[in-house]
Amino acid sequence: MIILYGVPASGLVDIPARALQVSPMIPGAADLANQPDASADEAIILAPGGTLERDYVLAQALRVLRPGGRLLAFAPKDKGGSRLKKALEAFGCQVVEDARRHHRFCSTTRPETLTGLEAAIAAGAPRIVEDLGVWSQPGVFSWDRLDPGSARLIELLPPLSGKGADLGCGVGLLAIAVLTSGPVTALTCVDLDRRAVDCAAHNLDDPRANVIQADVRRLGEDLSGLDFVVMNPPFHDGGREDRALGVAFVQTAARLLRRGGVCWLVANRHLPYEAALTAAFATVTVQADAGGYKIIEARK
Repeated sequence: MIILYGVPASGLVDIPARALQVSPMIPGAADLANQPDASADEAIILAPGGTLERDYVLAQALRVLRPGGRLLAFAPKDKGGSRLKKALEAFGCQVVEDARRHHRFCSTTRPETLTGLEAAIAAGAPRIVEDLGVWSQPGVFSWDRLDPGSARLIELLPPLSGKGADLGCGVGLLAIAVLTSGPVTALTCVDLDRRAVDCAAHNLDDPRANVIQADVRRLGEDLSGLDFVVMNPPFHDGGREDRALGVAFVQTAARLLRRGGVCWLVANRHLPYEAALTAAFATVTVQADAGGYKIIEARK
């Protein structure tokens, strides 16, 4: 078995056709944490940039590899690639490193004896974040704190009613606030990150809530005729700013809403969503603009 974590840029590495995708950012992918010990012959890892998340993924990959199995881990030099060799050596691996196309590549074979796997897996595993009182996991957006934009939206959000959606729900902090309104009858929470979805399912202990993993840009027709949408749209894709991603969220929200339905969103002040909002909604009102964030109410 060959496991693959992530989607490398075209031509960066050779990907065997039979490789098993295990990235939590790809709907339908297998869960690396659920793969049996010493069950894989090879692992190809586009390593995450965050330290806890990176070490968790590398440790899980080494756990899943049989002794002597091959591991190739790589990342952009400015997004954690320069630290990969040291991270793998800390687990007891002998590493060969090279660089090309602004990436660092680290090759190793899994030794018989490894050190520090259990600690790295425990440090990167899902847990209750005491300050938030919810389940979360390193690697999830704003995993150990309430994002300031979401906090501002929660402060200004009026009581909602009917059926709605939280697009890009994360671990469910905005959804928890929405569900305090009794007239809300149903709330579909959508996120691309399987880890966020799993945590949100723990956190939203409410029969009105349904949490699904999906790419918001590719939602089907099952979700439509909504009374409201709330969202803090992402504007990074693969670590790079992508303003088109937030615009796609705006367009999806408009498609999901019934006529007269309302979208409440928060965005960083510098993000130019107004043109997309004006094109998709009948009225667009900036309800607040302070602290680097703007809160927008858009009605279809």
